[in-house]
Amino acid sequence: QVQLVESGGGSVQAGGSLRLSCAASGRTLSNYRDCMGWFRQSPGKEREGVAVIINGGGSTLYADSVKGRFTISQDNAKNTIYLQMNSQKPEDTAMYYCAARKYGCSLDPQSFNYWGQGTQVIVSS
Repeated sequence: QVQLVESGGGSVQAGGSLRLSCAASGRTLSNYRDCMGWFRQSPGKEREGVAVIINGGGSTLYADSVKGRFTISQDNAKNTIYLQMNSQKPEDTAMYYCAARKYGCSLDPQSFNYWGQGTQVIVSS
């Protein structure tokens, strides 16, 4: 099992920035094709992929809605990924979840096996 713990959520005004962190423990994701990422869900909406990063090489995928504003990064030595969120908009308000999966990377939340508890992000106008 992989345990994921998110931190860094909070409230910010539109145009502001937040950085989320996700620390992984337990069964480590050591294969170069393993993947971790960030997803979000707001009330009444389906969970959606925000950004993912592959373990080997650090290739990334972003949702169109966050391209140019959000940056996902990883620190393999710490088994931690980050999501730097800049120029935030009220529509970024959601519960943000960290997730992990083995052998492959996509923005489809249904393909991820391991999930954190989530951290709330609120962006006010």
